[in-house]
Amino acid sequence: MSKPRPPKRISKNSLENAALFYLERFSASAEALRRVLLRRVDRAARAHGDDPAEGAVLVAELVARYQAAGLLDDQRYAEAKSRSLLRRGRSPRAIRQDLARRGVAGALIDVVLRGLETDLAGDAATLDRAAAEAYARRRRLGPFRPPELRAQYRDRDMAALGRAGFSREIAWTVIEGEAE
Repeated sequence: MSKPRPPKRISKNSLENAALFYLERFSASAEALRRVLLRRVDRAARAHGDDPAEGAVLVAELVARYQAAGLLDDQRYAEAKSRSLLRRGRSPRAIRQDLARRGVAGALIDVVLRGLETDLAGDAATLDRAAAEAYARRRRLGPFRPPELRAQYRDRDMAALGRAGFSREIAWTVIEGEAE
């Protein structure tokens, strides 16, 4: 077995190529791209004995340039990611945590979640309920379970919704509701 190749030295061109290649494959926030590039800089700096601060400056310039050009837009990213998570049945609390973990600013997360609420023509409870229904549909809980098994699995279904981050009231409403 051959030894793994050491990483190439960091240059402005190599960082730009890495960033574009990453953005071709993944949608990312500015902070997420910054983290990916800084990990690459750190690996190369350790392998070649370079100063990682020089690479960090190049990364900051590159991210700022991509933001100015519109290639990185945290709001667009957060809106798309939050809609995707909501369709998959993630609670607003879980969406908030996921976006924060991905480096989206808290104020921007608030704006995006308020936008989701207005799109559903309701409030936070409506958003919670829509997410809970999507989760129940996907996992075949409550009204999406065969009618003869609903009563037998009621407590398990409630617990599953609770673990997913939904309140007891929302979980009860969804579990006792009818499939649409």
